[in-house]
Amino acid sequence: MSETLSEPKRVLLIISGGIAAYKSLELIRTLRREGVAVRCVMTKAAEEFVTPLSVAALSEDKVYTDLFSLTDEAEMGHIQLSRSADLLAVAPATADILARMAHGNANDIATTVLLATDKPVMAAPAMNVRMWDHPATQANIATLKQRGVEMIGPVEGDMACGEFGYGRMSEPAEIASAILSRLHAATGAQAKPLAGRSAIVTSGPTHEPIDPVRYIANRSSGRQGHAIAEALAQAGAAVTLVSGPTRLADPAGVETVHVETAQQMLDACLTALPADIAVCAAAVADWRVSGKADQKLKKDSGSLPSLALTENPDILATLSKTGSTRPALVVGFAAETEAVLEHAMAKRKRKGCDWILANDVSEGTGTFGGDRNRIHFIDENGHQDWPDSTKVEVATTLTEKIAAHFAGTTT
Repeated sequence: MSETLSEPKRVLLIISGGIAAYKSLELIRTLRREGVAVRCVMTKAAEEFVTPLSVAALSEDKVYTDLFSLTDEAEMGHIQLSRSADLLAVAPATADILARMAHGNANDIATTVLLATDKPVMAAPAMNVRMWDHPATQANIATLKQRGVEMIGPVEGDMACGEFGYGRMSEPAEIASAILSRLHAATGAQAKPLAGRSAIVTSGPTHEPIDPVRYIANRSSGRQGHAIAEALAQAGAAVTLVSGPTRLADPAGVETVHVETAQQMLDACLTALPADIAVCAAAVADWRVSGKADQKLKKDSGSLPSLALTENPDILATLSKTGSTRPALVVGFAAETEAVLEHAMAKRKRKGCDWILANDVSEGTGTFGGDRNRIHFIDENGHQDWPDSTKVEVATTLTEKIAAHFAGTTT
């Protein structure tokens, strides 16, 4: 996920009472894998969703739930607890705890340590879409941001209540990545091997309109491309992310350009040139309708509409052959459903790019829309099979290879 911290760091994780509390268990596990010590505070409502025993087992530390425990106050008072960590993170951050944070309440152990801390605070909101959109919540968010609280998400998606929209908590890997980035930035511990370099990353699908309400697209979530953009930024590169329509929040420290069509994506990439690195992770629609209908096509016309298709511009091939403005390193992706290596190797030669990351996206793999990826790395010397990994881990591995490439070393 990131380079190892030069010295042990501690996060105080505050778990509040929402259904997304179950994700806090994976967040603890991820941070612990990265060498971060995690101490947890739970609200009473959080205990209705996950048990202190589970949290203690994963964090390997005591869990704090009661403000008035005399033993805790003798051994670890709330002031010391609030300042013993390098960073405080609230995940999930419900509408209730965000409101109490904004108004300076201190009526339980969670809000007391938040009010008493002098350390950075991050929050990952999680709530119903109507609660997120409510003016009171938005006012509380604005207040907290003004005070320096960094928000991670939320993202758009399906909710436990059956509704859809913004308010879904970011995935644990994304929250962990943001926390680690903040820890690195605060201590200066993170090496910046790509400092002074610039990068273009494409991500997500493209939407090619058929009429004002319909479009051609694919199942790409954008998670891999967004993770790569963030990893490159953490390594010091100045990153422009050109993203098709996704439900993801813009990565921290990245300039994001939002587009819909393949032509718009290509135009944005060309505008971002010159760049040292281009990573084409977007799943661009190969075709578009040659003549988009100005009005909605009606199915009650008595006949099926005839759609004439034309090829979309080839972004990877174009960036690989842009002459004097060609990036020094052009990386493409090959999403295949059969003969993955053979098709990907042929694609690398055909497109003229330097590297190809091939993956199997056939039905049942869960690659499109999922959190994991299995990569076959291909360059002029052959191929490497990377182990099954999270998309954040793939992004880190790729960034390390890019940094080694520019340093003149191999990995």
